[in-house]
Amino acid sequence: MARRKIIVWTLAIFCFLGTGAVLAPMVPAGDEDFDTKKKILLNVLKEGLSQYHYQPREIDNTFSEQVFDTYLRRIDPGKRFFLQEDLKAMGEYRTLIDDEINASTFRFFDMSYEKVQQRIHEAKGYYEEIIEQPFDFESSEELELKYEDLDYPASAAEQKDAWRRFVKFYALRNLYQMEKEQAEKVEKGTLESEPKTFAEMEEKARMQVKKNFDRYFKDLSRLEPRDRLSDYLNAITAVYDPHTTYYAPKAKEDFDLEFSGRMEGIGARLTEKDDYITVASIVVGSACWRQGDLEVDDIILKVAQDKEEPVDIVGMRIDDAVQLIRGPKDTKVILTVKKKNGTIQDIPIIRDVVEFEHNYARSAVIEKDGLKVGYIKLPSFYADFNELGGRRCATDVKAEILKLKGEGVEELVLDLRNNGGGSLGDVIEMAGLFIPQGPIVQVKAGRGPARVLEDTDPSVVWEGPLVVMVNTQSASASEILAGAIQDYGRGIIIGVGNRTFGKGTVQQIIDMDRLIRPNMFEELKPLGSVMLTTQKFYRIDGTTNQLKGVIPDITLPDSYSYIESGEKELDYAIPWDEIKPADYEEWNRKMENLDKLRASVDNRLSEDPRFSIINQNALRLKEQQEDRSVPLQFAAYKAQQQKLEAEADDLDALQEEIPGLTIITPQADLPEYEADSAKYARNEAMQKSLRKDIYLNEAINVLEGLEID
Repeated sequence: MARRKIIVWTLAIFCFLGTGAVLAPMVPAGDEDFDTKKKILLNVLKEGLSQYHYQPREIDNTFSEQVFDTYLRRIDPGKRFFLQEDLKAMGEYRTLIDDEINASTFRFFDMSYEKVQQRIHEAKGYYEEIIEQPFDFESSEELELKYEDLDYPASAAEQKDAWRRFVKFYALRNLYQMEKEQAEKVEKGTLESEPKTFAEMEEKARMQVKKNFDRYFKDLSRLEPRDRLSDYLNAITAVYDPHTTYYAPKAKEDFDLEFSGRMEGIGARLTEKDDYITVASIVVGSACWRQGDLEVDDIILKVAQDKEEPVDIVGMRIDDAVQLIRGPKDTKVILTVKKKNGTIQDIPIIRDVVEFEHNYARSAVIEKDGLKVGYIKLPSFYADFNELGGRRCATDVKAEILKLKGEGVEELVLDLRNNGGGSLGDVIEMAGLFIPQGPIVQVKAGRGPARVLEDTDPSVVWEGPLVVMVNTQSASASEILAGAIQDYGRGIIIGVGNRTFGKGTVQQIIDMDRLIRPNMFEELKPLGSVMLTTQKFYRIDGTTNQLKGVIPDITLPDSYSYIESGEKELDYAIPWDEIKPADYEEWNRKMENLDKLRASVDNRLSEDPRFSIINQNALRLKEQQEDRSVPLQFAAYKAQQQKLEAEADDLDALQEEIPGLTIITPQADLPEYEADSAKYARNEAMQKSLRKDIYLNEAINVLEGLEID
């Protein structure tokens, strides 16, 4: 599986590392050219990885082969530029990259840059010739989108034909949307002009593709060696583990902006996979969160500014795509996205100030069948270490619990779904809200024994029945908390999906300028930063969440139940292992009927048509993942899209409010919401979502049947 660029909230991201000095050898001071800077970068990166990484790699031929393959996937993920003869020519370096790293040379990098630039120029010529002629949409042929299964083209003629099918696909997609929109307007009587013929729409669809691909190749032509250097350095870091990453200075600024600053935009975090920009997460309370249509894993195909033609961002660099999507407050951007079910949708979003305070914990009171349940949503394990007295999630969750206790709730649901992690210290403190003092997690560096991190506060803030909700995107710190609750037998872990993400490692960010002796190479700074995996964490039972995740006590099906995901699907993930358990005592109020609860859940699910639809959709998504070929015949493509749209309509029918589920705002929050319309709107949106949440409803059913001695 190709390694995808991902951003995951890390544990202990604010920890400080010692300022060990590293001097890059064989580099003359004061030389400002790019060749000098890349040698410094390579040497500092190599030394940082060697000294601080949890599991340092041997720089040998195996390492070289892995970097070779990873780098080629990064610079040509769709296998559209290189030919087999290029792989053969560059193949002489397949086992020599280790030697190049040790000698601070870049012959392979330089050769690959020249090769890819040459092939980009040739591909541009193919495309310009192809786009001028009408496509035959009656012939039966397909485009394979599962790039990892493709071979590199054997000849220029084979490569040109691959480009023909690729460009034809984009024209076909535009053509289908045009015909669909025109048919809908004709049916409604809102078409303001004569209907366009198929030939007229085909020409317009091609010209749209031409405009977008002209920009795409223009951007590619501007790439310089320094633009490819980050890809090369990250091919090196990637073979250590999926979370070790080099950030060039601009990329580090973007990282800091995402996680700690204010910005104007839509509030979505993006990731790059193959040629596509996808939504990795959505900032709670942001413009796109309030609009409601953009979802995690949506593929963004085009970006349009208000009243302007859309720009196709397929194949565009993520930083360039972000610049198109970001923009001033109160301006409109329109995203054309491909949903996970295969349908295409235009989503208009009015940009706003993105404030990460919307990631803070929030609560509600839920009433059902005479039961009064407290609900806390925790989007991330946040902690503001830059300001004295800054907000921290453990403090906020404690305040929410006390607020809910004041409302007289009898049970509590802590929702960690889609929580990617955060502050390690807050995980320990938060777990202590539910148990007396004791060990919470074990942390181990690459060498030496594990350290047991404990909650030292003997008080318990919440002693009542507890459910913790997780899903496949609950990662890192979320997995520590869920694992500790499970190991102590303190509550029930309910999973949407059969396991959590499976990230059991700790990262730290190091400013690379700190790894050079003071007053050296000042003119070449800043060098950027490197995020290093430095530790691994273990549950108090001695196992690690790495790869396997937390296995829920009760599992609920979702639309991705049959699709493999998580840490174990990432290349070069650190392996699972186990260590000696910590010394701890389980919670003294035991759950007596967990097996009975599971049986009750299974009975309800089997009788609930909504979960039957979810399971059917999960099977369809698995089938689509296994067969990612797209028909290039218009009639066949139209039939495929209409089938996907009909299936999406079935899922939309699930988005109805659940009878008997009442969501109430805690009294203590009312003055704040009444004084701030934006906060009021966010609270209303959260409550609207909760009223339709069939998984939350099932969690409350479980609490209703819970028996505790």
